[in-house]
Amino acid sequence: MAIRGPYEKHSQQRMCVEMTQDGKATTTKTTFSRETSVSIAIHASPSIVWRLLTTAADYPRWNSTVIAIAGEIKQGRIIRVKSKLDPKREFKLTVKEFEPERRMAWGDATGTRVYTLSDDGRGVLRFSMSERISGLMYPFFATYIPPFDELFEQFARDLKTEAETRTSPNT
Repeated sequence: MAIRGPYEKHSQQRMCVEMTQDGKATTTKTTFSRETSVSIAIHASPSIVWRLLTTAADYPRWNSTVIAIAGEIKQGRIIRVKSKLDPKREFKLTVKEFEPERRMAWGDATGTRVYTLSDDGRGVLRFSMSERISGLMYPFFATYIPPFDELFEQFARDLKTEAETRTSPNT
């Protein structure tokens, strides 16, 4: 298939990314960082998905990757997260960005997790999540951090299932 202009090329690349990324996590590693990302189409309104992402106490009910989140998920607030990836550890994270129904980020000194909601151009909501862990000391502790790929994929599936269930006529 010939590419006739920059818009067609961009469109083909976007379709390729959507096909390979829809629910499948990818991880990119460098000497001083690691970034894991996942993206998935969700047939629900941004308000439903945003409510799920920002209601801390409700996470364990719908998200099988989270044991607990304590605190209020709002700009500048501190939350405490317990994940099934490392159940013995509690992560103390600051909400760094908070743009309702669009973008949120939380993290600590070494890592930031970003949640993004966007229209995919066809009227379907696209949820994306990425986490970057980095720093000069990263090479010394990188081997102690487990892979996030399966956890990210499960998180995305859980969010999609819950949001689409809330969108159905029976809920």
